[in-house]
Amino acid sequence: MTAKIIERTPSAVDQPLVIGSILEAGVRNAPEQEIVYADKKRMTYREFGERIHRLASALDKAGVKPGDTVAVMDWDSHRYLECFFAVPMMGAVLHTINVRLSPEQILYTINHAEDDVILVNREFLPLLDAIKNRIETVKTFVLLDDGEGPETSKIETVGEYEALLAAADPAFEFPLLDENTRATTFYTTGTTGLPKGVYFSHRQLVLHTFAARAALGGDGHGRFNQNDVYMPITPMFHVHAWGIPFLAVLLGVKQVYPGRYLPEVLLKLLITEKVTFSHCVPTIMQMLLASEAVKKVDLTKWKVIIGGSALPKPMARAALDLGIDIYTGYGMSETCPLLTLSHLMPHMESWDLERQAEVRSRTGRAVPMVTLRIVDENMQDVPHDGKSQGEVVARAPWLTQGYLKDEKNSEQLWQGGWLHTGDIGVMDADGYLKITDRIKDVIKTGGEWISSLDLEGLVLQHSGVAECAVIGMPDAKWGERPLALVVKKPDSTATEAEIRELVAGYAEKGVISKFGIPENIKFVDELPRTSVGKLDKKAMRIEHLPA
Repeated sequence: MTAKIIERTPSAVDQPLVIGSILEAGVRNAPEQEIVYADKKRMTYREFGERIHRLASALDKAGVKPGDTVAVMDWDSHRYLECFFAVPMMGAVLHTINVRLSPEQILYTINHAEDDVILVNREFLPLLDAIKNRIETVKTFVLLDDGEGPETSKIETVGEYEALLAAADPAFEFPLLDENTRATTFYTTGTTGLPKGVYFSHRQLVLHTFAARAALGGDGHGRFNQNDVYMPITPMFHVHAWGIPFLAVLLGVKQVYPGRYLPEVLLKLLITEKVTFSHCVPTIMQMLLASEAVKKVDLTKWKVIIGGSALPKPMARAALDLGIDIYTGYGMSETCPLLTLSHLMPHMESWDLERQAEVRSRTGRAVPMVTLRIVDENMQDVPHDGKSQGEVVARAPWLTQGYLKDEKNSEQLWQGGWLHTGDIGVMDADGYLKITDRIKDVIKTGGEWISSLDLEGLVLQHSGVAECAVIGMPDAKWGERPLALVVKKPDSTATEAEIRELVAGYAEKGVISKFGIPENIKFVDELPRTSVGKLDKKAMRIEHLPA
């Protein structure tokens, strides 16, 4: 028997899922709500909506057509948020350039994405000057000017952003789009090879926004609703600031964009603008928790999602002690990114902070419309017993359908019809996922698989340790042995023997294998990180490889 497809009345309209609908909802429902850019600009949602029409008009006048690619190099600003909407709504593709990449990597992404236009903050002009003669497809540059940066440049622009908007048509008419039109692209950097381009359609971004609303809305801790004040502390070039700006616009909440991530600026905005909801990587949270100013302010209304890297339990506990409602979110560039959130189940909210910290630092439970599996090498499911490990594979309506112009890696990503995360994890009977390692970072020693993330978490239990990364080093006898790289807290007197004894105590309790006790511990001033703040274990392995 054949499934029945719905019959359509000739006059019926199949309304597409497009980004413009998100904008329309926010402007309609909260026209007087504020959007703030640091101490530089304030505007209402009504003005925001008009500026998006003006931006599209200015880009149209500059020659942007449907199918063109418009790139942005900026700090987190109201301009970036306007580009999130105006560019895709024109039928063009928004390329969010990772300004933390090396100049050569940035050049590669510009040419590989075949950018037609670049909107560039004056501070990044020297970077473009250095590669200008090798940029292949860009026809037009637009200047974004906050008054900082060089006065002269080789880059010839068609004008300054605000001046172009002031002279543009506030009633630009956006085209009707197919919901499968590509809306955005950006590049993810792995441990090997060139950056890989991922891409998302209007439909995918709208569905991701709706799923985030379903997962984050309502009552309970860590929720995001219309009465919140939102400030992202994740770069807007990185997976659309995790997609939350789209949700913020849909809800019509007050939004605060901080520009550069300077601790004093973040704390000032947090207090003066009464921010209640943010997201960031552990590095930023560690920086804020280490600030003396944090101890003098009330943070009991601040909800923070931690992602990009594992949330260490000690960090979760330290934040909870300050009243911060902290918990984990998990995803990756390829997944748009939201897959899981580590919200407490209702009965857990009455637990003591130590027990809560353990759950909040897990990877979390799948959000609506996400299906996760933990599989072995033959794609067979492993038990959800909290112990059996396997690769995390996923399906959801918003996962990238491949890597841009890269058929080989695209097929590898989607092998067997499931998106392969490259993460090793376990899942318990309640559906909580815990990532135990990246496939490439797991350590095999003495015939045992050792989780570098578990080891890091144990080392961080030492009161004198600020940061820790564990990597596998070649060993003639055991195959590999763990090396713990440790950053001490200021004035800490922590010793190698103390850390080794701490981990050995957990081994005696059966928390970790005895093979996981690191004989090799090095104290370092800092840990190398990728352009999006993740620990760069490839760089660590190269730096500390025995001679």
